[in-house]
Amino acid sequence: MPKLKSHSGAKKRFSFSGSGKVSYKKNGRGHLLRKKNSARLRRLRDKGFLSDTLVETMKKLLPYG
Repeated sequence: MPKLKSHSGAKKRFSFSGSGKVSYKKNGRGHLLRKKNSARLRRLRDKGFLSDTLVETMKKLLPYG
């Protein structure tokens, strides 16, 4: 059986936690930060976690994660 390839775009953007959750960095922190209020920037600092329905898809894209 050959090895499965990981999806190149997914492995750059998502990572698995120890408990099996899939985390990602939220968008909106790259530039134009002056006009965004502090509460919004504070929310964007936190990691995002995918819902359980999308975790199954990510396991196919990242088989060895």
